[in-house]
Amino acid sequence: MSEANEEKTTHPHRVWTTQSWLGSETLESVAELNDQCLELLQEEARTCSMPTGHPLVADLRELWAALDAESRRRASACPYLLVDSGFVRAQRWAWVRGHHVRDEERIIQDKFFTSGKAISVGRLVLTYAWHLARSQNTAARLLLGMSGQCAELIGACTINQIHELAETHPEWLQPRWPGHLRVWRELLTTAISGESPALEQVRTRGLQLLAAEVRLGGSLPPAPFG
Repeated sequence: MSEANEEKTTHPHRVWTTQSWLGSETLESVAELNDQCLELLQEEARTCSMPTGHPLVADLRELWAALDAESRRRASACPYLLVDSGFVRAQRWAWVRGHHVRDEERIIQDKFFTSGKAISVGRLVLTYAWHLARSQNTAARLLLGMSGQCAELIGACTINQIHELAETHPEWLQPRWPGHLRVWRELLTTAISGESPALEQVRTRGLQLLAAEVRLGGSLPPAPFG
């Protein structure tokens, strides 16, 4: 085994060291935001009714309940945001900026989160996205899966517009990959067990899904087996 391969095997967290230029503070901010998003998902799992709740919270209810502060911290330490607000949907943001868009882009999205906390978390997510779009365009694309066009449109918004959007469109806040239960199940399971190599594999799988989502210009289709 070569020295490089041996290092990758011994230190699986080095999968994304090519992104180390982002700085520890940027990655820590994503982790802090992820922690709040995971806590929101936990609350949704506690309060959703069976069997009408979304499978992401209803089917994984036991795992959400088993996620304590430490395991949630491990799950949060992904090099990407675990929720989305349409950061590859350029038509949505073109509409926000006052440009003409097709009528189907104005269809109301189903609201995932029912907790009142979703608005404050959504405000944090949109504010962070706005900040990265304006100051670290490449980081926005890597960490949020934001397209270049969306980064330009979001960055052109005012902070007041961003806060207003969080208040008026709480349905925009959605878990990333809600139709891929297997990925979420593996993330929660490995975070709870604390198995570092397995957890790094799940994080890497997430990076691959994020890249595919950006290429497709929107949400991924549901996985065949969840």
